[in-house]
Amino acid sequence: MSNPLQGKHGPLLIAEIGGNHEGDFEYAKHLTQLAIDCDVDMVKFQIYTGDSLVSRLESPQRNAHFKKFELAKEQHLELAKMVTDAGLRYTSSVWDLSAMAWIDPYIPVYKIGSGDLTAYPVLRETAHLGKPLIISTGLSTEAEVIDAVKFIQNVNPNYKNVEMLAVLQCTSMYPINAADAHLNVMQRYRALTGLTIGYSDHTEGSAALNYAVAMGAEVLEFHFTDTREGKVFRDHKVSLTPKEVKALIEEIALIKSLQGSAQKLPTQIELDNGHELSFRRAVYPAQAIQAGEILSDKNLTVLRPNHGIDARDFDKLIGKKALVALEAHQKLSFDMFE
Repeated sequence: MSNPLQGKHGPLLIAEIGGNHEGDFEYAKHLTQLAIDCDVDMVKFQIYTGDSLVSRLESPQRNAHFKKFELAKEQHLELAKMVTDAGLRYTSSVWDLSAMAWIDPYIPVYKIGSGDLTAYPVLRETAHLGKPLIISTGLSTEAEVIDAVKFIQNVNPNYKNVEMLAVLQCTSMYPINAADAHLNVMQRYRALTGLTIGYSDHTEGSAALNYAVAMGAEVLEFHFTDTREGKVFRDHKVSLTPKEVKALIEEIALIKSLQGSAQKLPTQIELDNGHELSFRRAVYPAQAIQAGEILSDKNLTVLRPNHGIDARDFDKLIGKKALVALEAHQKLSFDMFE
């Protein structure tokens, strides 16, 4: 695929398993296989250790939480291989920068999570790798987003290319209300950056994703799980199930079909059915007109079908003299007039 930020169904579809495995490697493999079977474009994880992400002293509970969710290097590599061997693309938010040395061969497109938008050392290390990059923008002001984009582009000017950097609208809460999605921000990003735009979803259900596609999203990221039933970890609540992902893909196909082309022309089905004639009007005598009579808006009208003189030429006939007698609703031609 020439554009790494384009998906096989239209928008690039990223199934974010993230921490939904909750540190259980067998469950992580199960979720990975389910995501592969859903025919998404990318399967995404998060690579971290508790101590490489959260201060033990300032936030001991969060540190312990992430330690509980850790997967080993070998486990991450096996998951990445599962995805790539299946012909899909693997990606990850690499929160432990030391992991880039061993996971990079498996990552064709890097993802920066919302929490790292202002972590410039992370942006710098990732941008130095020179691979396509997707950034989420939860928690951020517009100015912070633009500053981050400029920082990345200063590190590596290749990120000025629309196929190298995508900016996703995101709200960092789990779950969010519909009013907190702010999908209009996507087009603001497009206007300000000229880059690929998209949406990272934290609503419940898939409605926001459908509308994001209709509003121009080129990248969609959504959390993914097998079921939300009986789950305590918050991310499961905003995750799509396999059935919902397949429904999303079907809905995207419908949306793309409805969107069609931006070039306005008569469609073939309109032409095949003759509607350019039967639906449009031509000029007709509104009443019987005698030879020598002057044409006016009193003795002319416009009617369907568009046979003879097009209704757009109505004013050209005003003031002309009829050379022959005409009956009401008769098809006209210019040689009938002086």
